[in-house]
Amino acid sequence: QVHLVESGGGSVQAGGSLRLSCAASGSIVSINAMGWYRQAPGKQRELVASITNGLPTNYADSAKGRFSISRDNAKNTVYLQMNSLKPEDTAVYYCSANIQTIFNGRNDYWGQGTQVTISS
Repeated sequence: QVHLVESGGGSVQAGGSLRLSCAASGSIVSINAMGWYRQAPGKQRELVASITNGLPTNYADSAKGRFSISRDNAKNTVYLQMNSLKPEDTAVYYCSANIQTIFNGRNDYWGQGTQVTISS
């Protein structure tokens, strides 16, 4: 059993910052890619940023220059630092990770989502 638990969402004014965290726990052997997605009301879920050991980080155009993804492999945790937030960043943010597990092979796992609301 593997769980991803997100934290750090909330409500801030435009121009503000938030830092999201996502910790993976359970029967983990190794974690390959980790990433953050978001889904705004009435829109499809979209990739915000991803990070894979040994590869360059990847950002959506809307996140470049404002967001920064990082990970702590010792803690099985991925972070998303979001600066210069805009109202259009309002969405539910989901963490995802590709995890090699002890009993169930390699699978993609998702967190429960954390709400980010940016007011103008």
